[in-house]
Amino acid sequence: MPKRPLAHALLLALILAAGAGLGAGGVEGTAAQRAENQRETPLVRAVQRARAAAVNIHTEKTTPVTDPAFATPGRHGRKVNGMGTGIIIDERGYIVTNHHVVNGVDKLSVTLASGNTFDAVVISEDPIRDLAVLKIQASVPLTVMPLGTSSDLMLGETVFAIGNAFGYESTITMGIVSALHRDVEVNDTQSYKNLIQTDAAINPGNSGGPLINLNGEVVGINVAIRAGAQKIGFAIPMDDARKIIADLLKIEYFDGTSHGLIARDVKAGGDRRLVVEGARAGSAADVAGLKPGDVVLKAGEMPIVDNADLERALLGHGVGDEVRLTVRRDGRPEQIGLKLGPANGETLAAGAGSVIVHPGETDPMSERIWEVIGVRVAKVARSNSKLVNSKYEGGLQVVAIRNDSPAAHGGIQPKDVLVGLDRWTTVRMEDVSWVLDHRESEVTPLRFHIVRSTETLFGDLQLMTQQR
Repeated sequence: MPKRPLAHALLLALILAAGAGLGAGGVEGTAAQRAENQRETPLVRAVQRARAAAVNIHTEKTTPVTDPAFATPGRHGRKVNGMGTGIIIDERGYIVTNHHVVNGVDKLSVTLASGNTFDAVVISEDPIRDLAVLKIQASVPLTVMPLGTSSDLMLGETVFAIGNAFGYESTITMGIVSALHRDVEVNDTQSYKNLIQTDAAINPGNSGGPLINLNGEVVGINVAIRAGAQKIGFAIPMDDARKIIADLLKIEYFDGTSHGLIARDVKAGGDRRLVVEGARAGSAADVAGLKPGDVVLKAGEMPIVDNADLERALLGHGVGDEVRLTVRRDGRPEQIGLKLGPANGETLAAGAGSVIVHPGETDPMSERIWEVIGVRVAKVARSNSKLVNSKYEGGLQVVAIRNDSPAAHGGIQPKDVLVGLDRWTTVRMEDVSWVLDHRESEVTPLRFHIVRSTETLFGDLQLMTQQR
């Protein structure tokens, strides 16, 4: 065997040693990287995707004085702090939560995942189906919760909840889908149909928050727990919730506009689309030429999956504004110009019967009614549960009463539906304003008619202008 020079032998040894060291280091580095990747499970990735669109809700309300001996003017109950959770459904600051989270509150604030806190107002609510929409004035577009479907949920599927559990903000709990299609009666006044049952820990404060799948998509809205039980919680299926959200965001109520489109949500696993069934005669959709079988793909630049998307895409537009719809017709995409028309009594009456819409605080008409009569009112349709069997075409539900006001002295109560003033019906706030402008005598009390439960009552308002 030939002899190599000593220098060559040392060089070869160094090369081999270095190679062995690099190999060992490379193997160690790869193992560490694999271990790190194993920590980032599908659940972790789903949480990262969904967490930014879940918000923490903080409320304050005044409990009523229950002892009649202390129920004197100016005396109030004690302040009670509450909590809940919400889901961002539109980048402009629209948030959905449970109605029972915000019902009757005096103050309402929302804290984002970033830690920023905003005052919030309830813009619409549905006490019977237990959902409400809030609005905050954010300075930047917000992250919207990734939308899933509850149509293909599987028993045993992994889900997790994000919520303000007992005030511990953004708490994350994990479980499985325990059962589907549960009907649950919480108390004498609140019951639910078709709920998702889960064993993910849902506690007070979780109400209104998202139930999420492993793709980070919201598949339900957490709503209730079974008192005295362990790991039995319930959520409204997201497909059901989206239909309610569409009612809560109807442009007829907020913008006084109408599209007239009659469309159906299709949700079957990955098949999610909005299918046109028809258009009201003479409506914007009818004039635009939308046909049964059309699938609405976009409104402007916003992708459309269901009626809730359509309503929020059109929200904020005025009468006469044209929105370009992209539809699929006979397998091909087409562009259609939809020029919004004015809302009318027919479209308003066709709305969801249990929806209550709150006027803006800066609305001059709302402020006038508050100052002169002492009530804040919200439009309700003829199909409202209190009016459905009555002769009235609609009304204005009382959502707040000013102490020592004509309404308070006249015996009007929260949740009464104002259906008439003097000899005129009151379907809109404009009707109330018109009556105030056209009273025959300022010294004569103003007769009011209300519906309370299913009974029609009447009384008199001694207006402030008559007391001076």
